[in-house]
Amino acid sequence: MSTEQSSSLLLISNTVLASRLSKRASNRLAFHGISLNEYIVMHFLSSEKVSEVSRVELAEYLGMSASGVTRMLLPMEKNGIIERIKNPRDSRQSLVRLSKAGRQLFADASVSFSHIAEDLFARLSPAQQDKLIDLQQKIM
Repeated sequence: MSTEQSSSLLLISNTVLASRLSKRASNRLAFHGISLNEYIVMHFLSSEKVSEVSRVELAEYLGMSASGVTRMLLPMEKNGIIERIKNPRDSRQSLVRLSKAGRQLFADASVSFSHIAEDLFARLSPAQQDKLIDLQQKIM
């Protein structure tokens, strides 16, 4: 198989894999009333490095458009998961952060998410999982 064919096959198989993993994880996270993308937003906002972030930065992290992130955040804000605050450096731009309720929801959903991840990757040994993470990081 040529390098071009291998690269194409890798891209296709990874896209299908990502879609399947996303669907399975979202189905299980629905118990908490959130999607996988919303969980990923909450994970990002709960990190020690980032507590408040602009929608543009969030869009860059997620690989989405800023307008797509805005559409995704609207129901999260309406449901009290995130809150919008003024940017002290730029009054034209707002920042988002997890609300108190959002932090609690994230903590609860994280327990389920850990079980989801364990189930999805049970066929891989810890060494294989580490290798897969390493390979993915080289691509990203």
